Amino acid sequence: MTEVPDVTAILARAGFDPSESVLTRRQAEVLALRERGLPQAAIADELGTSRANVSKVETSARDNIEKARETVAFAETLQAPVRIDVDPGTDLYEVPDLVYDGCDDAGVKVPYSAPEVMKLVSEAAGDAIAGREVKQHILVGVTSDGTMRVRVQPED
Repeated sequence: MTEVPDVTAILARAGFDPSESVLTRRQAEVLALRERGLPQAAIADELGTSRANVSKVETSARDNIEKARETVAFAETLQAPVRIDVDPGTDLYEVPDLVYDGCDDAGVKVPYSAPEVMKLVSEAAGDAIAGREVKQHILVGVTSDGTMRVRVQPED
């Protein structure tokens, strides 16, 4: 039988507060135990539920975390002192200069080389870029500490 760590102690050490989190206590418990390598069956036994329920709780928790990350990225982009609109038809190789010019105007230091900027934008934009061509409108935000956030405008 798998030894189950004290999940209450784990959550307390991590500072989990369900009133301040996008996760329920049960979701936090499941994630804490899964991150320590426990199989879903052992967690189900510990929490007095089914493995299927643990799976559902874990999936919901990971979905909530991804939504929270997306929300933070959105908020950071809105608040960023540098916001660069990249129009469809733009060559990806032009994007670093657009970013550098916008950051120079705002006095923000960009800690990325041109190839790194292109890679970050390309990876974050996904299908909005094909080859070197921007296919959908992209907003690149750069925070005051130089963090880049890339948002793709949904197609109509």
